Amino acid sequence: MLKYVLKRLLIFIPTLIAISLLTFVISINAPGDPVETMLNQSVGGDGMSGEKLANEKSYINKRHELGFDLPLFYFAFTNSTFPDTLHRIPKKLHRDNLQRLAYEYGVWENVSTYYNSLRAFENTVYEVQITDQTSKDLRKIKEAITVLYISHATEKTDATIENIEYDLFRNKRIADYTSTKYYDFINAYNQMKLEKNTINRYIPKFVWYGFDNQYHKWIAGFVKGDFGISYQDKRPVSSKVFDALKWSMILSILSIIIAYLVAIPLGVRSAVDKGKWSEKLITTGLFLLYSLPNFWIATILIRYLGDGNGIGWFPTFGLGNLPPEAPFMDRFLETAYHFVLPLFCLTYASFAFISRQMRGGMLNVLEMDYIRTARAKGLKKQVVIWKHAFRNSLIPIITLFASIFPLAISGSFIIEVIFSIPGMGQLSLKAIFARDYPVVFTVLMFTAILTLVGNLVADVLYAYVDPRISFSSKK
Repeated sequence: MLKYVLKRLLIFIPTLIAISLLTFVISINAPGDPVETMLNQSVGGDGMSGEKLANEKSYINKRHELGFDLPLFYFAFTNSTFPDTLHRIPKKLHRDNLQRLAYEYGVWENVSTYYNSLRAFENTVYEVQITDQTSKDLRKIKEAITVLYISHATEKTDATIENIEYDLFRNKRIADYTSTKYYDFINAYNQMKLEKNTINRYIPKFVWYGFDNQYHKWIAGFVKGDFGISYQDKRPVSSKVFDALKWSMILSILSIIIAYLVAIPLGVRSAVDKGKWSEKLITTGLFLLYSLPNFWIATILIRYLGDGNGIGWFPTFGLGNLPPEAPFMDRFLETAYHFVLPLFCLTYASFAFISRQMRGGMLNVLEMDYIRTARAKGLKKQVVIWKHAFRNSLIPIITLFASIFPLAISGSFIIEVIFSIPGMGQLSLKAIFARDYPVVFTVLMFTAILTLVGNLVADVLYAYVDPRISFSSKK
């Protein structure tokens, strides 16, 4: 068994690497710009040059702080049009467009020169003083430049440049200030088109970036317990996750324990009393509960048993208001009192499913020869059921445990939101709505890890409850 456990632990490594790669790919392709989210600003606008440069500088500094100016991975295997320094470009939309331009024209150096000359021209445009005579044309030129940053189609780019030239040279004040940088930009654009080389699309290229890349920084931090910074409130993700984790774990573990303690005996009883009125009563009652949505039951309980408009037996909001310096027993009782309704709503639906699994396992075992032998020997009914049949019927229950084990940290979205419990479910839901991806993907990684651990624990329990199951190789 020990050898098997060690082998499974070694298999965990490539499995988790694959999961982390998938998570990382999803994270870098997620919508939105995390840097703008954290800065709560958009670089650019119609302001003056100083304001624009200040915004860009703060954007670049924050991007560097988050490590987004590093290459994505250790290496890249692509074609010779691939821009190996593309990660240095701050804006995502600009990077996407430049990659398409590099593929279209085939020479990244020319594309880079074109982009830098466009930025230089834009900066001079922002330096022009806004007056009644220049404001209208400047606004149109700035809008056209924004189009150039995201346009890769030659026809659209040519038409946009014609509009810029028209608005630029009909206003002498703007032309005198920006014409030099404009001609530099036009020359770079024409050179990019004249030296077009599509052959590079078919020439393979390998780029090695080393260990200083975004994925390595992310996975190394995750292993060390550094899960990044929340885009929403700039708190460390580890702090937010661990604050919420304890409440979800308490709620989920209590729910699992109660569900198993109630459902397993009911499942055994329904299997032993197969066909009797007691079995039919248990099955009907449990499936009646199973058919009721937990959000509906939660609403009913809040309405009639809660401290709102109901009879006020149970609190329905949060975990209590006692300060941390209050006596432990007082805080424990206050929290336990607040847990009554959410714990019931989280648990009752699992009674039917677990009991049916237990019932099916018991029925299979009760038909076996060794059970008939035990009965023929005159053993008491309780001894036959609980000593001989029960242990060997736990295989479906163990399998079920492996699937619900990760729920201990993922929490319940619905119950935690309805009862305002600051657990992982509520944290994850808020993070999804706010596009707070470091929190979302940290929860995803933890859930994947617990799924692997749950399967390993289930395998160990298989061998414990049924000695016939062995994971060691036999010659």
